[in-house]
Amino acid sequence: MSEFWLISAPGDKENLQALERMNTVTSKSNLSYNTKFSIPDFKVGTLDSLVGLSDELGKLDTFAESLIKRMAQSVVEVMEDSKGKVPENLLANGGLKEKLKCLKIDLTSFVTHFEWDMAKYPAKQPLVSVVDTLAKQLAQIETDLKSRTAAYNTLKTNLENLEKKSMGNLFTRTLSDIVSKEDFVLDSEYLVTLLVIVPKPSYAQWQKTYESLSDMVVPRSTKLIAEDNEGGLFTVTLFRKVIDDFKTKAKENKFTVREFYYDEKEIKREREELSRLLSDKKQQYGPLLRWLKVNFSEAFIAWIHIKALRVFVESVLRYGLPVNFQAVLLQPHKKSSTKRLREVLNSVFRHLDQVAAASVLDVGVCGHPGTAARQPRLLSLRLFPHRPQPARLGAAGPTRPSRPRGLRRRRSFPRPRNPTELRVGEKLLTKVSYSCIYFFLSYNKETPRPLNGLLCSNVIQSLTLHNWGLPRNWSPAVLILCLNGSLGTAWEEH
Repeated sequence: MSEFWLISAPGDKENLQALERMNTVTSKSNLSYNTKFSIPDFKVGTLDSLVGLSDELGKLDTFAESLIKRMAQSVVEVMEDSKGKVPENLLANGGLKEKLKCLKIDLTSFVTHFEWDMAKYPAKQPLVSVVDTLAKQLAQIETDLKSRTAAYNTLKTNLENLEKKSMGNLFTRTLSDIVSKEDFVLDSEYLVTLLVIVPKPSYAQWQKTYESLSDMVVPRSTKLIAEDNEGGLFTVTLFRKVIDDFKTKAKENKFTVREFYYDEKEIKREREELSRLLSDKKQQYGPLLRWLKVNFSEAFIAWIHIKALRVFVESVLRYGLPVNFQAVLLQPHKKSSTKRLREVLNSVFRHLDQVAAASVLDVGVCGHPGTAARQPRLLSLRLFPHRPQPARLGAAGPTRPSRPRGLRRRRSFPRPRNPTELRVGEKLLTKVSYSCIYFFLSYNKETPRPLNGLLCSNVIQSLTLHNWGLPRNWSPAVLILCLNGSLGTAWEEH
């Protein structure tokens, strides 16, 4: 199983040089095989639509991966008798070039030579329409997969249940395929033929004693008709009225009487049912396998297109407009080299993270990789709404902060309805001027807790992006105004 990494970096001169340096370091150290990952220019749309697509594509990516795994498992189950040929049936369409459209290539080659399918997913359409097309395609494949595999599995289960009856020892297996009409006395008012299982060491004892186990046993009526590793199946003919007495005496001598009555119609029905199920399975095998091969290829191709869309959306959200980034596909040579490869990436692109850039050494050129490994990975932009949490429950119920003496009981504020509002006792006022945006965070000193730093950070980021948009080109600053010498509780920067 191959492992691939998809990365993207801004397309300016500095970052293109960083990509070249990454290729040099990884090739010299034999860490990975790198290729450019071509992504067309899509219609960007609004910031809100990009943020929504970021979450939707994450869910669609997970769904597509699980669907592909289920389809691959279905191929393995259908090809139970020739599992060695499974990889030959898990292929993708050869490519988008005319001379390769009719070919099938392995999945690794398809990923490394990926080209966007403009005919199936036009890049000129809005991103929402492209994502909707992919989602509907995968949903239809999943629906068909469920119905087809359910019908095949039901048929397979019924066939296995019938086949299990013909397996096992003489005590449990069906006897309809062992006995014949000539082994029984049929249509007799007084006589009946019983089947007795005799252990192998007791064959001689059975031959000597079966006639004397009960009265009215027909002499020399026993015959061995089948045997396995544990014993043999014998017939014996006797009068109907001594059946119970014969069974009791046979049990005392460790002979087991199988409850079986020859019914020619029932035996014929079982044989017809088995042949019908075998025929139905053979008829469904070919069409189902062909459907799985074709739709596995379609689902896999759609999944790689979803990966490309995720790279595009996350890159635009992080690097801003105009769209200018380069995506690269990395294939680590060894699983043991992934840690070293991650350290190289953290080092080469450290300038994209200002915090890491202040402390990370240049890995692969002059530094030690250990420092880079401890730095945070570059994350895409996320805007999380704030949801107030309920008070923690202790042994004596909800814990409330104590109120300092001498202060009046403050009025209780209603719970905020808008998820982006601040908590009780915290207010946010915004003023937009020609040069900057002012955020006035008023702090109620009677509230014995600090402002929610994460919430304030998200609100400031959301409102600033709303006013100025992308690319992100602003820097926050905090001014603390001391009123009456104290604010009650210290401000802790998030």
